[in-house]
Amino acid sequence: MKDKFPHLELHKLKPTQLSTRPSKVSVEMMAAVPRAGESFVDFWRGLPDVLAVQELRELVGYLARAHRDGKIIAAGFGGHVIKTGLSPLLIDLMRGGVLSALACNGSVCIHDVELALAGKTSEDVDASLRDGSFGMAAQTADFILGAIASAGPRVGLGRALGDALLAARAPHADASILAQGAALDVPVTVHVAIGTDIIHMHPQADGAALGAASLFDFRLFADVVAGVTDGGAYLNFGSAVIMPEVFLKALSLARNLGYGGSFVTADFDFIRHYRPRTNVVTRPHAEGGRGYMFTGHHEIMIPLLCAALKEELA
Repeated sequence: MKDKFPHLELHKLKPTQLSTRPSKVSVEMMAAVPRAGESFVDFWRGLPDVLAVQELRELVGYLARAHRDGKIIAAGFGGHVIKTGLSPLLIDLMRGGVLSALACNGSVCIHDVELALAGKTSEDVDASLRDGSFGMAAQTADFILGAIASAGPRVGLGRALGDALLAARAPHADASILAQGAALDVPVTVHVAIGTDIIHMHPQADGAALGAASLFDFRLFADVVAGVTDGGAYLNFGSAVIMPEVFLKALSLARNLGYGGSFVTADFDFIRHYRPRTNVVTRPHAEGGRGYMFTGHHEIMIPLLCAALKEELA
């Protein structure tokens, strides 16, 4: 055995010096111990300056500079963002002029409209599916489908619903992204996949109106994305499939028409999905720009981002 594997001559090792060796972590980067009653600024500055914290601070700094420079910052999101109570944060960013546009899948319409009309949303699917009552709320379907049929093809799906909520004086319109987008004249586009939303089960659903309204919104969103490519940013909040796919097509359309600048993207979700990683974080930046990916619960990560950004802009 010794003939086959000669003994290593360990005395010939060449040691290095710890004092001169490059290291990735230092005591200056460590977390500060939180104190009772400290401010958010203290908490934010006390986070360990490593890995995701470094990247989040980079993103926050970029977003603040982009906003100050008048660049377009847009966000795409899914229904779970509404269901975790985050509408007020996105509305606040719209009111502050930080978010120039928002885009969402069809489920957002359901939860946003129900919150605006009734102050509640998100039914118990497991229980209601047993007897077929899931998705059968008449008021939800009547309001959404009626608004889309009457105005959707002319003004877009998102704007039609926002205008309808304002016209109806919805009791909780102040918590509605759709209503506040209409009130502020900020584009809120809705991108529908037929058969994915409860309203599509109802007999008054008009496929032509749904398609025309959502196509209007796609073209508007593509216009937004063209603006984003000029040093702006696109944030994907919790949409695993629809919005990453829609964003990729809008970006290709914009680049085909000559909009090819550098910009930043970021994905925030509680699971690392294939489409957000490829369509939002990596593919758009083959020739420049930067993509970020942050993993964690919406109800923790998005408030953290918003608070840090507000502090950076103060």
